[in-house]
Amino acid sequence: MAEPEPVPVSVQVGEKRGCPEDEEEDTPSKKPRVECDHGNGRPPQQDEEEQEGEASDEEEDGETFADMMKHGLTELDVGILKYVSDHEGFSGILKERYSDFVVHEINKQGKIVHLDDLSIPTEAEQQPDESDVLTEEQKKQLGELQLFKNKEGNVAIEVIDDTKEKRTLVHKAIKTQFPGLETKTEEKDGCKFIVAYHAAGKKALAAPRKHFWPKNRGSFCHFVLYKENKDTMDAINVLSKFLRLRPNMFSYMGTKDKRAITVQEIAVHKITAERLAHLNKCLMNLKLGNFCYKKHPLKLGELQGNHFTVVIRNISGTDEQVHQAMTSLRQTGFINYYGMQRFGTTAVPTHQVGRAILKNDWNEVVDLILKPRPGAEKEFLVRCREEWAKTQDPEAALKKLPNKRCVEGQLLRGLSMYGKKNIVTAFGLIPRNNRLMYIHSYQSMVWNTMVSRRIEAFGLKAVEGDLVLKGTTAHVLSAEDAESHSIHDIVMPLPGFDVIYPTHHGYRELLSADGLDIDNMRHKVKDYSLAGAYRRIIIRPSDVSCVVVFLFIMISLVHTDFEKLENKPAPVFNNEGKHRALRMEFSLPPSTYATMAIREVLKLDTSIKKQTQLNTTWFN
Repeated sequence: MAEPEPVPVSVQVGEKRGCPEDEEEDTPSKKPRVECDHGNGRPPQQDEEEQEGEASDEEEDGETFADMMKHGLTELDVGILKYVSDHEGFSGILKERYSDFVVHEINKQGKIVHLDDLSIPTEAEQQPDESDVLTEEQKKQLGELQLFKNKEGNVAIEVIDDTKEKRTLVHKAIKTQFPGLETKTEEKDGCKFIVAYHAAGKKALAAPRKHFWPKNRGSFCHFVLYKENKDTMDAINVLSKFLRLRPNMFSYMGTKDKRAITVQEIAVHKITAERLAHLNKCLMNLKLGNFCYKKHPLKLGELQGNHFTVVIRNISGTDEQVHQAMTSLRQTGFINYYGMQRFGTTAVPTHQVGRAILKNDWNEVVDLILKPRPGAEKEFLVRCREEWAKTQDPEAALKKLPNKRCVEGQLLRGLSMYGKKNIVTAFGLIPRNNRLMYIHSYQSMVWNTMVSRRIEAFGLKAVEGDLVLKGTTAHVLSAEDAESHSIHDIVMPLPGFDVIYPTHHGYRELLSADGLDIDNMRHKVKDYSLAGAYRRIIIRPSDVSCVVVFLFIMISLVHTDFEKLENKPAPVFNNEGKHRALRMEFSLPPSTYATMAIREVLKLDTSIKKQTQLNTTWFN
């Protein structure tokens, strides 16, 4: 019998009224999560700043998540072996609740982004006010329709003083004040009615009708998005549906974790702050605020990093151990490993698929993605894999999948369209970012392994043969140069055709053992040619602080932006209690993993496999 799992307590957000597209997605996951960015056994969504991780949407059928993780990866499997400090480690539970992991974006000006203002900018308030064309009763009916509480499916408003101008005002008022509703004019018994109804299907994605936009107003409305237990793209898709926009009308500096509370800046093209603010009436787990107009969108990678507030529950360490660990993190830092979320969570790691792609072994690529695997999976995925193993018939296997958009479904659809003799083209039906993440996963595994070997051989000092960056160019250190550099200056390359390697490296041997030629990292398919990159070995977090508190298991220890807006009191830290928790804060630059900083503090394997074992042991 599987071990019981901890049952999370949902954190209340906003008015939490029913928006049908949110209800199933936003149910807090019962899976104990560790990672800060991806991991569903298939390639995770591309993430610009990789500190956080996106929790899998898969729910297990019949077996627990713990059963599935019996076959998952550990840190040893992906080259994560060494630590910086020599303090004694201690145990603790990561991400027991999604509210134990709070992320605030640091914008390009270096300011930590907060949601602290829900008001509409003065400039927006100067626009013509259409609210008085609707009566309070009509607003009530339209509000119920917006929230799917109207059984009729529409609201008809009779136009008493029928003029084109009056009808235009009513149309505009409905669409502005009740995003997600569409309108049309109908005539009944000689009277004209404006009928409001829900936009759906292709109509919901159609380009929005043009509204008046002042020339002196910036074309982009920037706002702060506060979200709980939802990844950035899910949130954008919800906003897109209600505003009848395509998702690419939104821009952002980086994607954020699902199993967390996160705050980040978003920009949208020519949508008023008033329309955005109205969404706060019905959205679950999302809040929008801090509106302003600017002339430019946001770009991926423009942020300076992220600020993390992390709660680690049921810690076993003494106050002295915690002090030593946090002092080391503040002064020395941690090894800048790629975190476990980079490699998936199932018995078939993503880096194995990446290696097969680089070897041009396309039969192995298909086999790794589609073959049956140990561990719990959704029943339809199990049936799909069994069908493929038995018949090798892509159409028969595809019929076992209710959702064809998963990686398996996309690959099977490609094989059905192009045949098993044209796997490269069939594989191309998988979105490009997903395909590239397989390769990036392999690069990450190589980097982790080589950094562990380098630290094992030379410790935490710069040595002859190491690499440092001067601008964007890497240079090899001589013995004399090494004397004037520290470990914080040293970089190691991700393998590729446009990098140099440390002279003491063992990259060639490692890649050769995997059947790859370090001198020929260009691929027949241009997308899969690896240029390579450089990455610092050690990262020192900034703004590091911590507190050890006593608590009962489910008490929240973070005062969120939304709770502050609601004037809710901050958590009270007790001087005694059944359990102890470590609440820590720190800031990291882009492309670093918060879980690797936490790993350095705890000296604990952060893989979901190990954390699940810890959770199920603790809660029994």
